[in-house]
Amino acid sequence: MAGPTWRQRLGALAALGEDRRRALYLYVRAAGRPVGRDEAADALGVSRAAAAAHLDRLVDDGVLSATFAKPSERRGPGSGRPSKFYEAALTEVVAAVPERSYELAGDLLAAAAERSMAGGTPMTEALAAVGREAGEALGAEYGSIGAVLGATGYDPVPGEGGSIELDNCPFHRLSRGHREVVCSLNGALLAGALAGCADAEHAVEAVEPGAGGHACCARIVPRTP
Repeated sequence: MAGPTWRQRLGALAALGEDRRRALYLYVRAAGRPVGRDEAADALGVSRAAAAAHLDRLVDDGVLSATFAKPSERRGPGSGRPSKFYEAALTEVVAAVPERSYELAGDLLAAAAERSMAGGTPMTEALAAVGREAGEALGAEYGSIGAVLGATGYDPVPGEGGSIELDNCPFHRLSRGHREVVCSLNGALLAGALAGCADAEHAVEAVEPGAGGHACCARIVPRTP
């Protein structure tokens, strides 16, 4: 379920800030097939060495992926050395500061709407179910609630009494105009994450967004006996 991390996306944007690297990325992405160094150099009118350096930098930053293949269909002795070919590893690069997860919210809202329309389930129930299922998948993937919160942009910080406060709202702009819907989805997502990582020691507690300087509408608290 997880895509590039926030830091990886920021690194990708930084790499694409250089004009030639950005042009190479756009050329490779538009090609829709593996592109060799010679082709890329010819397309941009730069030397093969310059194209290779930029292409490899884009691989290092996770923007492109590289494979090796023979330059022709010939195989065996005399067929030539394998050449390096590049493909787009990311079809789009989006990052925000502070971190936001609007794509995740959009996917979950659309999935809830589809479930509601297909089966006649009330939207509130569909939203809660979809959010919890997504949270369970995240919990199972990352293994701990702290890892889930860090990977999804909540900026978790230790709170009083063993609680975990959430300094960032990954759905901030959506929550400003649709607070009840987004906060309900958020609560289901966090509860599902706890279940997915088999954390029976914590629970989700609703709070007023902004309370104590913490942006999220929820926090993680020790479960009472």
